[in-house]
Amino acid sequence: MKQSIYTRMYLLVILATLILTSCSQLSAEARVVESDLPRDTSPSVDPADLDELVEGNQAFALDLLQALLEEEDGNLFYSPYSISQALAMTYVGTRNVTEQEMAEVLHFTLAQDRLHPAFNALDLSLSSYGEAVGSEAERGFQLYIANSIWGQKGFEFLPEFLDRLAENYGAGLRLLDFGADPEKARQIINKWVSDQTEEKIKDLLREGILDSGTRLVLANAIYFNADWLYPFEEGNTYEGDFVLLDGSTRPVAMMSQVKGFPYAQGEDYQAIALPYVGGDMEMVIFLPVEGRYDDFESSLDGEKLREILGRFEMEGVSLSLPKFEFESEFSLSEILIKMGMPSAFGAEADFSGINGNKNLAIKDVVHKSFISVDERGTEAAAATAVIMVESAMEPAVTMTVDRPFIFMIREVETGAILFLGRVMDPAE
Repeated sequence: MKQSIYTRMYLLVILATLILTSCSQLSAEARVVESDLPRDTSPSVDPADLDELVEGNQAFALDLLQALLEEEDGNLFYSPYSISQALAMTYVGTRNVTEQEMAEVLHFTLAQDRLHPAFNALDLSLSSYGEAVGSEAERGFQLYIANSIWGQKGFEFLPEFLDRLAENYGAGLRLLDFGADPEKARQIINKWVSDQTEEKIKDLLREGILDSGTRLVLANAIYFNADWLYPFEEGNTYEGDFVLLDGSTRPVAMMSQVKGFPYAQGEDYQAIALPYVGGDMEMVIFLPVEGRYDDFESSLDGEKLREILGRFEMEGVSLSLPKFEFESEFSLSEILIKMGMPSAFGAEADFSGINGNKNLAIKDVVHKSFISVDERGTEAAAATAVIMVESAMEPAVTMTVDRPFIFMIREVETGAILFLGRVMDPAE
């Protein structure tokens, strides 16, 4: 059997007016208001712009990690790419101070007319990995990305706003009546999310999160399911102890194998890259030296990340890695305010690029995620992967992941970070 990783990622951004306006009747189904412009499926983007976007994505990912660590204890998992993309759709409508603050926090260094085409190019590239020919079992890799916009029926949205979203994010505006029946609107959006995720995600929006003042909901969903390129044999899994930061231990199932992997080590860490089938994506695991977890975590910024990744060389590694599964759920509104974009959430917000008026503000940014790592997959795919293994490589180093660690899932060619997290207790 081979090891597979199953990752579900979904994110919601809610915009609400500061004044209540609508009182029309909710229709049974949401009507879609399409822009006249189709999505640009072959955007002409300077490679330097794509590099700049990804570098900003990395910087935001690690800034957000540090901010979350001040608020969240225990295991943590989120998608900085998903958050960036969802907020980029709202960024289309920002002006003045709101635009400046969001650009600084999100590390959007490109002008709007270059930023959104760069997002489009990156999104199309990532989405193409989930379009391989063959059955899911044969290809062993799935990556689906979907965007949707839900607007108040009867509320005016500028054509320029709708055009840019359609052209660069493939998202048409679906009309609902939050004012008349926010609960019905919640159910319709939840059904869309469920349909997009093959019913894996239900009731994304909790009761009461929408109200009669809601005017716009932007949702971004990512579904990721991939097999390791080099599978773990189920028979090699053993029970071991995972040592928590307080010195106590948890019994965990430890997967193990000896194989050639990209590997690096420094005075305060070991790091390894585990590729997925196809070689386009990989999980990078950072294991701080015993007793130095807090120091390593607080020092992990863009410069240190690039330094570590630059040290990777193929090594024979005797690897032990715990199986783990957990969920993360949190609101990002207060965190984003503390990071430096308060105006987007207050009376001074300027999203006039959405409807021509300064009467919109972000109500909340809600983030949910689930990750599971266990032994799953097909024998045929495992056999194919085994053929690709550098079987003659003898183990030069041992890496036993038996204490808290940080991990990320990234696209190899661009370095874009899709997911980032930490495991403090795999049995939690």
